[in-house]
Amino acid sequence: MPNNSSAPLKSLNSFGVDVHARRVIAAHTVTDLLMFAQQAVENIEPLLVLGGGSNVLFLENYTGNILLNRITGIIVKENNDAWHLHVGAGEEWHHLVHMCLEKRMPGLENLALIPGSVGSAPIQNIGAYGVDLQKFCEYVEVLQLATGERRWLSSVECQFGYRDSIFKHDLREGHVIVAVGLRLPKAWKPVLNYGDLRSLNACKVTPWQIYHAVCKMRRTTLPDLALHGNAGSFFKNPIIHESTAKPLLNRYPDIPHYPQLGGGVKLAAGCLIDTCGLKGYRQGGAIVHHKQALVLVNANNATGEDIIALARHIHHRVAERFSVWLEPEVRIIGANGEVDGIRAMI
Repeated sequence: MPNNSSAPLKSLNSFGVDVHARRVIAAHTVTDLLMFAQQAVENIEPLLVLGGGSNVLFLENYTGNILLNRITGIIVKENNDAWHLHVGAGEEWHHLVHMCLEKRMPGLENLALIPGSVGSAPIQNIGAYGVDLQKFCEYVEVLQLATGERRWLSSVECQFGYRDSIFKHDLREGHVIVAVGLRLPKAWKPVLNYGDLRSLNACKVTPWQIYHAVCKMRRTTLPDLALHGNAGSFFKNPIIHESTAKPLLNRYPDIPHYPQLGGGVKLAAGCLIDTCGLKGYRQGGAIVHHKQALVLVNANNATGEDIIALARHIHHRVAERFSVWLEPEVRIIGANGEVDGIRAMI
C-alpha cells in the first residue's frame, strides 16, 4: 500500500470508527513483517499490528503505522487420532471453520461466525457456545520483531484463560503471531450446553447441524457488521467468587450463571446489563444493541469516545446495582498504542 501521511482506518476496524493512522502497510510474509517493523523502529514511529480489526476500539487517530498481518496458508496433516492444522495468522477465522467442515474435519463448529483472523484468536482465547480455542490449540508460532526469532509456544506456554493469554501480558509488545497450530481429534464429541444447541439430540446431531444452529443464533441476536459497526461482545462475562455469587443469585435467580472448574461462578454480562434497563441506551452515536446488551453498536457515526463513554456508563451502572465490575473484552487503542481498558472505563 502507498505511503500516506493520513491513512484512513474506518474500513479496517469493525466498529467503523472514522480515524486515521500515519500509514497502513500489508505484510504477506514474515520477511515483510520484519522489514516494516524495522523501518518503524528506525523512524521512531509507533507500530500496531492488526488482523481483521474486529476486536479493537480506536479512541482517536493513531500517530504511528498500522501493519496488517496478511500471512495466509493452511497445511493439514493427519494421523490415526487427529488432524493437525498449521494455519497462517492472516486467514479468516470463519473461513477456516467452514473449510474444516467441508473437508470433514469437525470440532470448530461452535466457533462459527466469530469475526476476525486466525492470528487474533489466541490473543483472546476466543470462545462461544461452550467451546474455547484452547481446546484445540496445539501451538502458536510467534515472531519476535526485534530479533527475527521464531518460536512455537505450546498450549500450556500460551497461558490461556477466559478471554486471556500470554499475548495480552508478557508477549503483548514486540511479538507477532504468524501461525496457529490446531489439533482436531477424530473422535468427535458434540458440545451442546448453550442456547438453542440444548434442543439438539446428542446421539444424532451432526457437525453441520451445530454449525447452522450457531450461525442462526448469531445472526438472530447480533447486528450485521455490514450495516452496524460493532466488535461483538464488548465485555467479558464476569467470574466471581462463590461466596459473592450466592447472595446475588438469591436476589436475582434468573441471571444465567455457570459454575467454573476450580471454583467461581461465571455470570452472563449481557443479562446484568439488560437488568439495568440499558438495552437501547444511547451515548452520542453509540447505542446498546436492542437484542443483545453485550454488544455496543456504532449507530450513527460514533466516535471512539462515544463508544468508550457508553461502556463507562454501563460499567458504573452494573457496579452500582450488582457490585460486579465488568471488564472489556475489546482492546482499546489510543494515539500511541493500546491502553488499559479497565482504566479507560473508570
